Amino acid sequence: MSGFSARLAFGAAFAGVLMGSFMAKAQTPPQPSGGDAPRYGFGTTPSPAELSRFHAIPPDGRGLPSGSGTYVRGQAVYAQQCVKCHGAKLEGWGKGMMMPPEHAAMGDGRLIGGRGSLRTANPVFTVESYWPYATTLWDYIKRTMPTTAPGSLSDSDVYALVAYLLGEANIIEKSAVVNEQTLLTVAMPNREGFIDGARPQPEPTGTVQTSPTRPSGQSQPGTTMGR
Repeated sequence: MSGFSARLAFGAAFAGVLMGSFMAKAQTPPQPSGGDAPRYGFGTTPSPAELSRFHAIPPDGRGLPSGSGTYVRGQAVYAQQCVKCHGAKLEGWGKGMMMPPEHAAMGDGRLIGGRGSLRTANPVFTVESYWPYATTLWDYIKRTMPTTAPGSLSDSDVYALVAYLLGEANIIEKSAVVNEQTLLTVAMPNREGFIDGARPQPEPTGTVQTSPTRPSGQSQPGTTMGR
């Protein structure tokens, strides 16, 4: 065998050993370390703050952070962060803004007004006329606004924006301080306009049963009868 052939055969054999070792490791399942859950040897344990980005605040307000805001502060935050898209008078899509087609079926995009219109031929969907819970309003603003930097608003500034919106809609007094406690006491005009859809829920056994009746204040979003 020539020297070149010998080197070629050695290289092929060495590559085969490496590949075999790699495949053996790849097929070895991760082993538990100090518990039943497997450990993979990378990543870090997420903090409560990091996890909070992936959990919505439910209607009963569980998980609302500490903080507070007022109508006056909310008006200033709105002018800085929201007016470009939502208009100086909360009229919705600002002057010169084109409403996204997927929003066209939800009216003209106003944030207030329209109370009592949902059963009419021309319903107006706004925070005032449609939104059932002030707690989930806080959550929506916190996680999605402003559209250019979602989640960048401080908790207190979100409370302030909620105070401003609800104050302009005459749902709360403009002198009210909104925080994690007072937000729970806000009664939205369409609070009782949502009904339980009793959607089928799959069970682990493969059977399907109707979801039980929800307690008051825990209506299922998306199943509405507007008032």
